[in-house]
Amino acid sequence: MSIAFIFPGQGSQAVGMGAELAKAYAPARAVFAEVDEALGQSLSTLIWVGPEDQLTLTENAQPALMAVSLAVIRVLEAEKGLSLKESAAFVAGHSLGEYSALAAAGSLSVADTARLLKIRGQAMQTAVPVGEGAMAALLGADLSQAQELAKAASEGEVCAAANDNAPGQVVISGTRAAIERAVALAPKFGARRAVLLPVSAPFHCALMQPAAGVMQEAVSEVRISAPSVPLVANVLASAISDPEAIRARLIEQVTGMVRWRESMLYLRDQGVDSLYEVGAGRVLTGLARRFEGFEARSVGTPEELEAAATALQARDA
Repeated sequence: MSIAFIFPGQGSQAVGMGAELAKAYAPARAVFAEVDEALGQSLSTLIWVGPEDQLTLTENAQPALMAVSLAVIRVLEAEKGLSLKESAAFVAGHSLGEYSALAAAGSLSVADTARLLKIRGQAMQTAVPVGEGAMAALLGADLSQAQELAKAASEGEVCAAANDNAPGQVVISGTRAAIERAVALAPKFGARRAVLLPVSAPFHCALMQPAAGVMQEAVSEVRISAPSVPLVANVLASAISDPEAIRARLIEQVTGMVRWRESMLYLRDQGVDSLYEVGAGRVLTGLARRFEGFEARSVGTPEELEAAATALQARDA
């Protein structure tokens, strides 16, 4: 049996995340400094001090979450002797977390990843005027039910499954009117509950096509190397390592569905039994509990990092 390192997406951010890591470990401080320099802004101050409304802006939240994840990885490597290649069989990340996973596996540099995520956040935010798009979580519905609901609610507008997160948890995305119709119709399609999400844009649907065009140009200009361990891609729910395949999937990912449930099933089928959620929050750890056969832990604070390092060392012994 083996390990996968997984990386959180937007929504896991919180003011103060990573501050204890930076205080405790020089390699963590170096990551935040590297990100600040790459972006030409003191993102680290925004991460640690706020204000929250600025941190939650998509263009800031995306590189910020990556910075925290990579700070953890760098400390594990530099101070705890972790070799990602030797310890993990796969990496995966939820939406923007896919970029964090690629940086952790050496496919992208931290500086390039920060710049790409800044561009990605700006492009996704401006693709649809504020207020014209929406997303909603469907609780208790499976993917096929969510897709049928989206079809019924669309009425010629965009409405689609955006995140297939876990059994009984699917997120839909589209125009605000279509999503509001879907919320009203949800009980007829098997959803126990439908909740509008506090997001600033309708991610992972066809409305993001302008952002996909921006990212096609942006990713064409950066060097992508083969990752040290395979990436389980969001849009494929299977592993890839070829740099050009990775480049293409990063573009498709902007409008494509995040196939997280299928990705977790793929990992389990490949013999993965341990998941380490690297970075802020515990969202992916919580989702992992909806699947049988996984032991999952979060690694985002000094205490969690020390515990994870001990567990990894014992496993490798």
